[in-house]
Amino acid sequence: MSRIAATFGRLKAEGRAALITFVEAFDPDRATSLSLLTGMARNGADIIEIGMPFTDPMADGPTIQLAGRRALHAGATVAGTLGLVREFRSGNDTLPLVLMGYLNPILSYGVARFTADAAAAGVDGLIVVDLPTEEADLMLADVKANGLDLIRLIAPTTSDERLPIVLKDSSGFVYYVSITGITGTSTASATDLARDIPRLRRATDLPIAVGFGVRTPEQAAIVARHADAAVVASALIDRMASGLEGGHASPAVIETVLADVAALARAMHAESVPA
Repeated sequence: MSRIAATFGRLKAEGRAALITFVEAFDPDRATSLSLLTGMARNGADIIEIGMPFTDPMADGPTIQLAGRRALHAGATVAGTLGLVREFRSGNDTLPLVLMGYLNPILSYGVARFTADAAAAGVDGLIVVDLPTEEADLMLADVKANGLDLIRLIAPTTSDERLPIVLKDSSGFVYYVSITGITGTSTASATDLARDIPRLRRATDLPIAVGFGVRTPEQAAIVARHADAAVVASALIDRMASGLEGGHASPAVIETVLADVAALARAMHAESVPA
């Protein structure tokens, strides 16, 4: 059983939803991103997404765009991101890691090489934002051969007719983009989730994670009442970026971000997954 499936199985038995946090690799430097990864695992994150910096992050809002720019200036590469995963795995072999990024760097690295190296490093799943189902054959065979989960994005505008097409060959969990827009700009309401999540559950047995706008413990708790996971990204990056001095994050800034993670985890632990 994959780490992702095992984690969702355990949380379902505990009656709670997963907290999925996000770290942009090498933002603002490698050491800080590693500290955040290890610290988030200690402070209640159930799954961590690692952003692979890219020069043209079309789905991301200003917060993650700037994080990617800082990371690229710090020397981030695909190989460097995988090295970060390997170092995290040397101290934590249980918490699932998902790489989130864009197709171009993967094609440049080589799909077969990338999927093999990612699996060997300890990656569990991939979210390739700009890889539509119709072009998934570019990666699918290599993803499956290396035991990785290919996690699909579903939008509020995805029709009932298209849902089975988008979800074909997906695994791990479904990432529900709860707003029509870019990351970190608005938040789905409880009414929106009560309407949308049941529609997705009719189309898939996979766990459903809600992202692209969850920022506060209160919002994460609302998601936990309706879905299987909440993804928090931009709010955590904003917290770190606001405390950077000379482009560097002090230990105090890192601890502030980790305190936010702990608060999100507490809020979600207080909610139960719907039966």
